[in-house]
Amino acid sequence: MSTHGARTPGRDGHVNGGFGGPAGGCRPGLVDDDPRLNALRAGVAEAARELREHALAVDADPEHAALPAGSAAAALIRAAAEPEDRRDTTAAPDFLKGYTGTCLERVVATLELARGDAGTLLGAPGPALAGIVVDALGSAEQRDLFHSRVADGRTRTFFAMTEAAHGSDATALETRLERHPDGLTLTGSKRYIGNAARAGIGVVFARTGRSPLTIRAVLVERPAGGWDGRRLDTLGLRGAYLSELTFDAVPLGEEQVLGQHLPVSRRGLWGALQTFNNVRIQVGAMAVGTALAMLDRVRELAPGAAGLDVLRARAEAAAELAYRAAAEVDRDPDPRAFPSMAKLTGARLPVAVAHWAAAALGPGGLVADPLLEKWARDAYGFEFMEGTSNMQRVHIADGHLRRTPRQAGAAS
Repeated sequence: MSTHGARTPGRDGHVNGGFGGPAGGCRPGLVDDDPRLNALRAGVAEAARELREHALAVDADPEHAALPAGSAAAALIRAAAEPEDRRDTTAAPDFLKGYTGTCLERVVATLELARGDAGTLLGAPGPALAGIVVDALGSAEQRDLFHSRVADGRTRTFFAMTEAAHGSDATALETRLERHPDGLTLTGSKRYIGNAARAGIGVVFARTGRSPLTIRAVLVERPAGGWDGRRLDTLGLRGAYLSELTFDAVPLGEEQVLGQHLPVSRRGLWGALQTFNNVRIQVGAMAVGTALAMLDRVRELAPGAAGLDVLRARAEAAAELAYRAAAEVDRDPDPRAFPSMAKLTGARLPVAVAHWAAAALGPGGLVADPLLEKWARDAYGFEFMEGTSNMQRVHIADGHLRRTPRQAGAAS
């Protein structure tokens, strides 16, 4: 594997950045200038090769195939999403020493894992998106319950916001959390939720009234009465196991409502928005990782393909944008525009690379290579994760209009 920032010959003999490194000749970026982040990127890239080894099996049979629970890659995915106080640092590889779970660190890891295979990554057990919400909103007891449940390395989690009628518009959701003399019930439905039909624990967003301040996040464990879930068949990113959930008066206790110890303004919706800022960048990073995986593959199959260097430069620029957006989130949890810029830029890149790859390899080129054909299908899925491109443009415009004079001066 090449070292980051160095120009080394690939398997085809051409100079390139290799699996897990920037394109040769690029000026150093945010990660290249930080030895610890550089080591993290290189270490994760090495482990990510395991995801690629299982990619086709997971795509063909997401019901039964999966990344082995005891593999180094599976352990890394879990460790990267665990809060610092629960991570076993004694067993962690050297490149995770000093890892604290910042947005930038997670984005660096996510991009390289997706360069292995995004579908396998999305289907892996671990805290995932639900863990971000629980860590942001949960009490000590709720955090302990959640992370203890996923510590076995086999339990998947889910983050249930999206609904069929309103997509991921948190303010328009219809799932209801109702109070009764004998407790709470959850009623409604969710759609396009990763891993939900097979997960053991997760977070569901619901509302107790019409105001945005009545939106709540609840921690739901399975099995639960009144719960039903089924997998949705998809063309790409099949490892994500997108699911539809229905809740028919699912009984809950007050202890399952997240954020009860927080001010009203910092409960459900606030946690969702903080999560979206983080996750939009991660989705953009997954898209960039998929684009780089396709470029790696075409370079092996057709080393002299016209346009390769230009697309690699675009991909490295998109990666740098994701890194800088993540660093901005670490400075300001509500940066508005930056996460959407990273997601918008990243999501369209693998589609462009897929179209180019089909032309570069000629008739039947994608069909002849199962991995490329799979990634070409996966490429379209990122557009629909955490808001489509039009929604990201709205967020970018909103962020621009809300800039303070100081922010506007810094950007000019």
